[in-house]
Amino acid sequence: MAKNPITIEVLETLDAIERRGSFAKAAEELNKATSAVSYAVQKLEEQLDITLFQRQGRRSVLTSAGRLILVEGRDILHTTARLANKAKEVATGWEPRIRIAVESMQSYPDFFGVLGEFLKAHPTVEIDVCEAVLNGGWEALELDRVDLIVGSPGPVPLQKGYRALLLARPDLVPVVASGHELASIATNPDALQDSLPEVRRVITHDTSIVDITRNAGLSSDGKHFYVQNIDQKVEAIMAGIGVGHLPRQRIQNQLNNGELVELALNECPIFEHYLAWKISHKGKGLQLLTQKLSVVFG
Repeated sequence: MAKNPITIEVLETLDAIERRGSFAKAAEELNKATSAVSYAVQKLEEQLDITLFQRQGRRSVLTSAGRLILVEGRDILHTTARLANKAKEVATGWEPRIRIAVESMQSYPDFFGVLGEFLKAHPTVEIDVCEAVLNGGWEALELDRVDLIVGSPGPVPLQKGYRALLLARPDLVPVVASGHELASIATNPDALQDSLPEVRRVITHDTSIVDITRNAGLSSDGKHFYVQNIDQKVEAIMAGIGVGHLPRQRIQNQLNNGELVELALNECPIFEHYLAWKISHKGKGLQLLTQKLSVVFG
């Protein structure tokens, strides 16, 4: 059987050229001479009898054949990287990378404070953080896009092999901008209930894609304005676009200086929030990190 000319090294070379846009910049990233990068590409082209790159101005652009090799080759690179990480975890018990989805309602100063302390003691562990809303965290955990979710609302999906710890509920406050028409009746519950059906709600999108999405907060009746995260929701409400619930720790300054006004409503979303991960994940880093997070958020 002829030797396969497509090696991990040549796939890394193609990846670097495509990302950096030139052989010279790829050589700099790979710590190689430009001539060595050019030779690797030329040798693969000769062995496969195809053209991989063509010039467009100063950039080296992949041909359709080159694009095919790179797209599928990147899957191979990702697989080999995961294999190396798994081997290291088996050998040492410490995973080299932990992927975390944090619910947008949680306190970011507390969350990143825990991560900072963890990394001081374990600087070789790489942390990858993304934001999740409602079902989005559970979906990411199920599909192995993350290893840990922080603050995702219940109920906990059953028969998924999850370990879940109940966290303290975030203090959610129904608010409106001080210049909004509703601010003048903010302390009158009856008047607020009568007026709410006509007021636009600012709603954060559920980040789940596969599962059924949901919304949380004020009644879903009436006009809606959708945003991607809590920071956008804060700005939208402050701009007078509508009303909504926000975590108190995110907006305390705006409440103190009067930019936002708390509404005297009894209606508030009630969810249990969880720290969760798959029981099958045995890494020492994850175990230690979950202990630290449960102390701060529990």
